[in-house]
Amino acid sequence: MAIPASRQDLIDYAKRRLGDPVLELNIDEDQMEDRVDEALQYWQEYHSDAIVRTYLKHLVTATDVTNEYIPISSNVMYLTRLFPTSSAGKSSINFFDIKYQMHLNDIADMHSIVGDLAYYEQMQQYLSLLDSTLNGVPQTTYSRHQDRLYIHGEFKDKDIKAGDYIVAEAFVKVDGTSHTQIWNDLWLKEYTTALFKQQWGQNLLKFEGVQLPGGVTFNGRQLYDDGTQEIERLRERIRLDHELSPDFFLG
Repeated sequence: MAIPASRQDLIDYAKRRLGDPVLELNIDEDQMEDRVDEALQYWQEYHSDAIVRTYLKHLVTATDVTNEYIPISSNVMYLTRLFPTSSAGKSSINFFDIKYQMHLNDIADMHSIVGDLAYYEQMQQYLSLLDSTLNGVPQTTYSRHQDRLYIHGEFKDKDIKAGDYIVAEAFVKVDGTSHTQIWNDLWLKEYTTALFKQQWGQNLLKFEGVQLPGGVTFNGRQLYDDGTQEIERLRERIRLDHELSPDFFLG
């Protein structure tokens, strides 16, 4: 069995599933390319294997400060977390900072008092609560159709300057060029085949009822209905079995 390892391999696989070359498929090459694009888009939207969590860093430039947004690569599907950033002038350690003093005291006591590790964890949570209450977190907006990350107010207040690094947790599309295993995904193969079948049936609908020599008639309606039913079944399966929880996205 030939394992699909490229876009063309996936197309050839779906054609063989539908009977090629024994049967002549009445589908144009451009139509096949369009259906593969649709299959990939739906797979990337809802299948957990189509995206991977990673961390992105970006060096803020003067242009970013002027634009008041950060450009994001088009392969990024979601941004889930923006890590705190600081200018170079703020990055030095302050000896009188409350966090610095508590770190010194807690680390010194951890060697002598049983249970201080639990206390240390509680103190870190308390400091985190104080920090989020007093300083807040940046309010962001990200739309992957714009490829822009807006961090509201941070540029105007000069809390983010040229030379700072922006670090974000993101979910990006798996690249099919370097990771060819995606073309052998079972759901993607079945969905592409179903789209081809529906397209084949749609192309034959205009010949419905036309009788060929020998009494043969085209049954495009059956092909179209079968393909549509398979598409609906596969869409339901991907949403139930493979979709990530929608509550982790941040905008």
